[in-house]
Amino acid sequence: MKHLITGAAGFVGSNIAKELVEKGEEVVGVDCFTDYYSRDLKERNIKELKNYNNFKFIEADLLDMDLNKLLKNIDYIYHQAAQAGVRSSWGQDFEIYSRNNILLTQKLLEAARESKELKKFVYASSSSVYGDTNKLPMQEDNRLQPVSPYGVSKLAGENLCYLYYKNFKVPAVSLRYFTVYGVGQRPDMAFHIFIRSFLKGENIHIFGDGKQSRNFTYVSDIVRANILAAEKGPAGEIINIGGAGEGIKLNETLELIKELTNRETEVIYTDKVKGDVKHTSADISRAENLLNYSPGVDFQTGLSREVEWLKNIYL
Repeated sequence: MKHLITGAAGFVGSNIAKELVEKGEEVVGVDCFTDYYSRDLKERNIKELKNYNNFKFIEADLLDMDLNKLLKNIDYIYHQAAQAGVRSSWGQDFEIYSRNNILLTQKLLEAARESKELKKFVYASSSSVYGDTNKLPMQEDNRLQPVSPYGVSKLAGENLCYLYYKNFKVPAVSLRYFTVYGVGQRPDMAFHIFIRSFLKGENIHIFGDGKQSRNFTYVSDIVRANILAAEKGPAGEIINIGGAGEGIKLNETLELIKELTNRETEVIYTDKVKGDVKHTSADISRAENLLNYSPGVDFQTGLSREVEWLKNIYL
């Protein structure tokens, strides 16, 4: 089988690619190396992948490519490419989110509509589509009220996937990721920032009181969910993908990182920023029923793996 991964040099995309090539699958990865964070870290993500004969990497902006040609003979698409970041999605920068999250998804779906070989289009959505709700755990049929432009853009992508499925039978499945962490994590994400700060003795700034909680999902569980969705996910479905356990408070994660790094640093609490939600918690019963998915990595194990990875970068 032949797989296309958009955003293949990114956090999740590179991990999906590694899993597939190690299984002997043929993989095409596309990434344009946006300047949202350091190119060096993305290059590190795909360094080993380039040694595989069954991995082809294309550096290009998907919106500038002939997508019909790109999708020729592709069996599965994992659409991970997106402009990330809740806090940076306000103001004039929303134009970037509109382009890279909404327009790109529509163009890719339009090309998928013409494909005769495509078996599944797996779209990476986000728990951000739920917004700030007290209805926990979050279920797929909750009322959706995103409180950030980023969340709006990811919900628009979901809606595009559904309408292309409904009208043109594009076999699209949307996965709502709940706070992904682990080896390869972006440098703008909380755990990367916190661990780096402990390792380098830098102050940590927390938005809010640190009592906000998240359902953290280790990246290998996200990878497995993507492959399961490609293999057996019913077209037109939207499915939560969450991690092991209930929501964990931010302050608790800081204590665990302190223990894992055996280092001290100062934590400074500042005002909450617009777009952040207080709590997330995933109801994964649909993923269990439709995909036979269950998280395999507990939180402490996953965080310790990320700590060891970042030690190799920052120490």
